[in-house]
Amino acid sequence: MKALLLTYWDSLRSSFWFVPAAMACLAVALAVAAVELDKAVGDDWLERLGWSYSGGAEGASLLQGTVAGSMIAIAGTVFSMTLVAMSLASSQLGPRLLRNFMRDTANQVVLGTFVATFVYCLLVLRTIRRADEVAFVPHLSVSIGVMLAMVSIGVLIYFIHHVSVSIQADVVVARVGHELEDGIGRLFPGQLGQPGSETSNAPREASLPAAFEREALPVGALEDGYLQLIDADALMELASQEDLLLRLERRPGHYLVHGQALVMVWPGERVTEALVDQLNDAFVFGNQRTATQDVEFSFLQLVEIAVRALSPGINDPFTAVACVDRLGSALSRLARCDMPSPLRFDAEGRLRLMAPGATFAGIVDLAFNQIRQNARSNPAVAIRMLDAIAQIAGHVQHPQDTACLQRHADMIVRGAREAVPEANDVLAVEGRFMAATQVLHRLHG
Repeated sequence: MKALLLTYWDSLRSSFWFVPAAMACLAVALAVAAVELDKAVGDDWLERLGWSYSGGAEGASLLQGTVAGSMIAIAGTVFSMTLVAMSLASSQLGPRLLRNFMRDTANQVVLGTFVATFVYCLLVLRTIRRADEVAFVPHLSVSIGVMLAMVSIGVLIYFIHHVSVSIQADVVVARVGHELEDGIGRLFPGQLGQPGSETSNAPREASLPAAFEREALPVGALEDGYLQLIDADALMELASQEDLLLRLERRPGHYLVHGQALVMVWPGERVTEALVDQLNDAFVFGNQRTATQDVEFSFLQLVEIAVRALSPGINDPFTAVACVDRLGSALSRLARCDMPSPLRFDAEGRLRLMAPGATFAGIVDLAFNQIRQNARSNPAVAIRMLDAIAQIAGHVQHPQDTACLQRHADMIVRGAREAVPEANDVLAVEGRFMAATQVLHRLHG
């Protein structure tokens, strides 16, 4: 249930309808409250303020109708501008970045402002009665409608500026980089050297029972799609209740087909149809990867921008360099974090769940391989990748992480020697390679 709620919330945040709908509901409540206040209090105190609307019913109807019609027209224009910006970003930077634009709160609030103003003015307009009936002009409500129209004009000016800035490549790369750093902080909260970190406290000496591989049974996925979320708390509770040991075979970001092994259950004889349904309820599938529990997805977004920038059709190495800078910053932060233990124990200290996760070496491969392959003939990007490796080297703590960085440095310089035609450019790459190698050897022997 927790994983499902998180999925629904993520879908709402990534939609264009939720915030505008919520703001429209607030506009309905404001219109009802303002009209009721007009009926209860009267207009004498408003006349003393001097700024409120003081005209008759005809003028109030015309004013509210004009504002309502203008707001719905501007809302259509804003939506069109947003779609154009998303189309440009998709073609230049990658279609998977559309989710980031849809999650932009500013775009949602701007659209909601115009929709809410339209709804408010429309509801107030229907309460205005002319003199041939029982005359009623809600002066306070009309004045609030004029204020909302003025606010909407300011919001429109802000939106034009915001769209112009948000489609710039450096801004997009920076936003993805910030989301990546937030994801690292959320999924890898432990810091190396801190007392009480998960790495230092987890009883890593526990191991699988000898009969696990022989007696455990696989539980397959009941649907196709990308694994987006895993409710580890629900799995732990179920394993404790049924006295089971579970080993996850897939992690968030993996694609599964119906029937593919999702989790191994020991003892296998306790697997029933009800248990299969309960286990699958702890996993959330979708049509696309998300960054909620999948830190690799955020790395891949930067990689996709860099690879597209290096393609012959775009040929924008400056954007690729910006992506490498952000990847180096994120990997430096990740190198200082504890990798979560794959072992999960119940309150009695019994091993209940094994959940292998991403490794630092695997994420480095994910971040650098495709960029290196597409930047073999581009010395500027190769040099910046070597600079990033030297920067990351100052933060790694384990020999295997150092060996991983050295391996990538070797591949970068080897690719430059094979693909860069200018000898001086090759010398520049080799100079940065020597500098990065010296840093790795000096810090980690």
